[in-house]
Order: sequence, then C-alpha cells, then structure tokens
Amino acid sequence: METEPVTFNPHLWARNKARLLVFNQFDALLARDAEGGFLPWLATSWEVSGDGLAYTLELREDVTFHDGEKFDAAAVKANFDQLLAPGYNPSAVAVQLRSFDRAEVVAPHTVKLVLKEPDGLFLDFLSSPYAGQVSPKSLRTAQDLKAGGPGAVGTGPFILDRYVQGQEVRYRRNPAYRWAPPNAAHSGPAHLAEVTYRFLPEAAVRVGALTSGQVHVIEGVPATEAALIKGDPALRLRTALNSGTAFSYYFSLSHPPFDDRRVREAFRHAVDVDAVLKPVYQGTATRAWSIVASCSPFYDATLERTYGGDEAEAGALLDAAGWSERDAEGFRVKDGKRLTVRLVSSAPFVRDRRDVLAQAVQAQVKQRAGIGLRLQTVEQGAAERAFAEDRYEIFENSRGDADAGAALNLILPEGAAINRTRFADEKVDRWLAEAAASSDPAERRELYAEVQRAVAAEHAIVLPLYVPADQIAAGAEVKGLGSAPVTGTPGSAYDVSLGT
Repeated sequence: METEPVTFNPHLWARNKARLLVFNQFDALLARDAEGGFLPWLATSWEVSGDGLAYTLELREDVTFHDGEKFDAAAVKANFDQLLAPGYNPSAVAVQLRSFDRAEVVAPHTVKLVLKEPDGLFLDFLSSPYAGQVSPKSLRTAQDLKAGGPGAVGTGPFILDRYVQGQEVRYRRNPAYRWAPPNAAHSGPAHLAEVTYRFLPEAAVRVGALTSGQVHVIEGVPATEAALIKGDPALRLRTALNSGTAFSYYFSLSHPPFDDRRVREAFRHAVDVDAVLKPVYQGTATRAWSIVASCSPFYDATLERTYGGDEAEAGALLDAAGWSERDAEGFRVKDGKRLTVRLVSSAPFVRDRRDVLAQAVQAQVKQRAGIGLRLQTVEQGAAERAFAEDRYEIFENSRGDADAGAALNLILPEGAAINRTRFADEKVDRWLAEAAASSDPAERRELYAEVQRAVAAEHAIVLPLYVPADQIAAGAEVKGLGSAPVTGTPGSAYDVSLGT
C-alpha cells in the first residue's frame, strides 16, 4: 500500500484507500451493487416508512463477532449510540448522521432507525464503512477505540492479527465467516489463510517489491511505471476511476488574496491543467472540470471547457485587482507585498504524485501570472492546526464517497466539517438540503448540477484538476482482485486467491 491508514476503526475512516482494509475486518449493514443499488449484507431486508422517517432492518441471525459476541439488534443500536457519543466523530454526526435521531430494538434481530427528517443519503450511509459493525464489547473495552487495531473487533472475513505502525498490518482468516453479500464471488470463509499489507510510500520501492516477487499485489501504481507493468507478461494492471469528488484545489475566501474573485479566476487561468497533468501522469490522468468526479451520475458535463487556461486573461484580471506591478523576480506585488499563496497538505494524505503535481502548478502560476505558490507538506496535526487557524490560502482534497452528495455536504455548506474555503451561499445550502432529502435521482441530479455550476463557474472557489483512479498491479497467479462497486477503490481480500 502507498499510504498507511490514520485509523483502523470503521466509524472514523477518513481516506478512500482505507476501504480495502476496513472491509477485511468489518461488515456493513448493506452492500452496493455495480449499478449503484443496495443489497442485503448484515441486514437481510429493510423497509422505509411512508414519511421517510423510519428504516426497519431485519438482521441476520447467524453472525458472530470475532470475540464471540453475537450480532443482533442490540449490537446495531450500540454502534449507532457510539457514533453519536460526544467528540467521537463530530463530522459524521454533522453530515452523514445529521438527520439521524435514534436506534430502537424492536425484536432480537429487528432494529428501527428513526430520522428527524427524510434523508436520501441514509441508505448510502448504511452501506459505507461508517456502518461497519464493531463488537459492543470492543466499544466498551478497547484500549484505543479511535485508533482501532486488534482491540476493535468486527464480523468480517479476516481478523486483524498484528499491526506494526509504519510497517505492516497482518490479517488471518475468520473460519466462521458465512455472511458475504450476494454480489461476492463466493460464499463461506475467505480463500486466503493470511494476508499482509506492507506500507511502502515510495513508488519505486513498491514496484520493485512486486517485480522481484517480494509481494503479490501493489496498489498506487504510478503512471510512470504503468508501461513497465503492462509490458511484463507475468504481471497484470487494473485501473478504475473513483466516484465522489475530483482532486481539486480549494481557495480560502476568508482573507486576501482569494477573497477577491478576480484573483481566484486569475489563478485558474494561470494553470494549463492539461499541460501540468500530462508529464506528471504520462497521459493517464482524466482531466476534471467539476468538483464532482466525471464517473458520478451527478456529474455536470456542461462545465467542460468553460473556464481557465487563458494566460492573457489571468494577467488582465490581476491588473484589475490591483496586482499590476512586479518585483525583480517577476512576482506580482501590491502595496509592497508579493502575491504569494500557501498550499497546505497533510502528509498522510499525499499520494498519487500529488506533490509532483503541486510543483508543476507552482512553476506555471509563477511563469504565466507572477503568482507565488508556497508548498507546505506537514504532519496531520500541524495541517489541522493550520486549517483551524486559517493559515493557508489553498487546500487540496478529493473524496471517494459512493454518493457524491455525501462529499458535497462535507465540503460546501456553511460551517460544514471540511468547508475550509469559508464559502457561504444560501442557495447552495438549500440545494444541498433539498437533494439530501430527496429520493428522486433526477431531482437530485438537477440540484447537484446547480451546486456544481455555482461553485465552479459562478463563484470560482475551486480548481478541479483530475479524477482520482486506483491502479493495482499483481502477479498473474493472483485471482479474484477487483474494485469495490461504485467507488472504484480496491476491494477487500475476501475473494482473492493464489493459483496457477
């Protein structure tokens, strides 16, 4: 793996790449199919009340947690109660569970989930890692519940056996497993007796480990190595676009210079996105035009080729905004101050050559518009402090949520968990709320289109760059590798086997 999870607790997952580990150890209440629909998993069926305020789930009666505890309605209630505990996961409470009120045990294997208002995203929540079921005993006794690890016990096809921070995590097969979702390739226990994930952040080291036979599979295959993989008959390469939101630069509107829309537009015009993507990703990256990924059913294609990339327009906008002078090094200045902006990146989330891409953007905005871009990659705690204290002008983000609406509600509404642009617009907040409350795909599609046009075209608060993709390379002897439905992220090891 390219990156190491921040936590192994499914309730607190924060990175798309954590999915392949989460669903080794934990099962969700529902699963997704390839068309974006919902399937039974730990819940065998579900019924939604006519007013959309109650979801009654019938649960499997044959499921056991790794610690021997029985899975039942009381366990589901314990998980939801934990999610609502103060300080446990406030961002999930504010977004994914904003409409949730309470869980009620109706019968030993029947649970009712009551909402305060209709929520079209609630089924998506029930199929996400957030709904990964943790043993109630773990919830009470795990030494470090937030970090997860061996103390956080699930029902999944593998049991977390050992974790060495910075090095590897090892899972062993759960011999009792009999409750895979219906779209799994087999039933019963996993094929593999054991699977070890090593954390190798350097791309060359990962590729070398694969080609030398030290590992069977690598994820995070860099574009620079794709041709080598494809040219080796003993190896296989798989690529899948991620759903959710595109990898984008978001501008902070709370202070200069990006409180001026003209400067935001100038920065976008200063970047020839296709030109910076090509050398970094060797022509394999999918250009983004919207905050929503192009593989999402909610993507608004009308935004394509409607803005950006005009060097002359960048200069005219900066002149109009008062940044008409230049210093000896060619940077724009106003009132004796150089036009410099800071891009703050959290080190655990830097992947997919995004540091190299930032350097390419840095060179372009300097050359084409005289804008200074200062790149700051810091540890997660320092990044969170910088965001909290408003010590940045750009932050980068992509989300791999199965439903793009979940990501939009985290990033755009006023006061949202990762609204680091400090953007506030009543119309956008209303559209997002209406879309979240609707179960009509066509209505949601039109509302999300309005949102995308507002943030990308009308207010120019974002520079979309590319649609993330997961690339996995493996030896030809590895069978059963695949991507998770809808998200496009690597699947768990449940269906994986080794054979000739």
